[in-house]
Amino acid sequence: MRAPVRAPCGEEPEAYSTGLANAAASFDNYAKSKQGKRRGRAMGMPRFKPKRKARLSCRFTTGTIRVEAGGRHVTLPRLGTIRVHEPTVKLLTRVRAGTARILSATVRHERGRWFVSFQAEVKRDLERVARPDMAVGIDLGVKTLAVMADSTGEIREVPNPGHLTTALKQLRRASRVVSRRRGPDRRTGQKPSRRWDKANARRNKVHHRVANLREDALHKLTTTVAAEYGTVVVEGLNVVGMVKNRRLARHIADAGFGEIRRRLEYKVKRNGCRIVTADRWFPSSKTCSGCGAVKAKLPLHLRTYECDACGLVIDRDDNAALNLAALAAAVMTGTGVAGDHDTAPVVSKPRGADRKTRATRPRHKAEAGRAGGAPLPQQRKTETRDRTQAEALTLW
Repeated sequence: MRAPVRAPCGEEPEAYSTGLANAAASFDNYAKSKQGKRRGRAMGMPRFKPKRKARLSCRFTTGTIRVEAGGRHVTLPRLGTIRVHEPTVKLLTRVRAGTARILSATVRHERGRWFVSFQAEVKRDLERVARPDMAVGIDLGVKTLAVMADSTGEIREVPNPGHLTTALKQLRRASRVVSRRRGPDRRTGQKPSRRWDKANARRNKVHHRVANLREDALHKLTTTVAAEYGTVVVEGLNVVGMVKNRRLARHIADAGFGEIRRRLEYKVKRNGCRIVTADRWFPSSKTCSGCGAVKAKLPLHLRTYECDACGLVIDRDDNAALNLAALAAAVMTGTGVAGDHDTAPVVSKPRGADRKTRATRPRHKAEAGRAGGAPLPQQRKTETRDRTQAEALTLW
């Protein structure tokens, strides 16, 4: 949104109400997290955020909030009618048709621009997908962003755009310019120079462009998948643990694995479909999509899967996507592969590559043998071996 037409005169009560509402929500989250009533990571005590470091935003809940005719202006309390850079025709059409009602508006300063976002109550009808009886398994990767295999065995690949990798050269050049300027120093209270502010703004512009390109690509991918298939199977990846690998952290963060799953969850529900999340330890890459045999080891550098039982030779990512697609049929029929939805007996599941392999934990209390309770070589516990899958995953 472009700069306001005039500055607000006097004090705006909505700014104080926004701060109080955010503070109340923060203390409520902290209390529920401490009592164990809130999911997710533990929340700490809310901290004071200075005006210069916090994001400048204000939420309007009362007063005149509307989208003007023509879709190029919006009216907000205290600020009046403001021209917007992006057209608001879609929201205006829904408001006029009676399928949307504006509840509030939030104005924030971000990336050197002013934005306004409307919270609206929308009446949305379920949209029938193109293939409601089809299931698709999505295997995410770095080299190829997504490998999708449906129930019929058709495999499609979505290349990884690599927006950050493409902009690294430009980003390095902008960062060198920033490092040569006199920047801020909190220890001495030194303020940044104007040349530093300008160079930092140019560097941030590169970051913002990469973020916008990534967001656009992920929206297009998830919208296409949610509008075509009735069942979507994704992996429950430990993205936080994956980015600890210093060699792959930048590429994994650039791909946005966690964002793909989050957007698929709410977009699939809009169409009345469902999403199945495979267990984190489900061996999608180590399981043969033809006979169901499970390999004991499959290093990451091996990109081709070769089955020792049936002789199947297939790409590693294609094999994983086929197993994920078959997982949807297993969940519906209750085979016990990914958690039964039926009363069928549970089948033993093979472990994953990162799961602990010891049958029992070593005992640390003193026993007969060495000092300190260390077991003798003949007393050491043996590790459990990989088990073959009792029932093969088949595409239906």
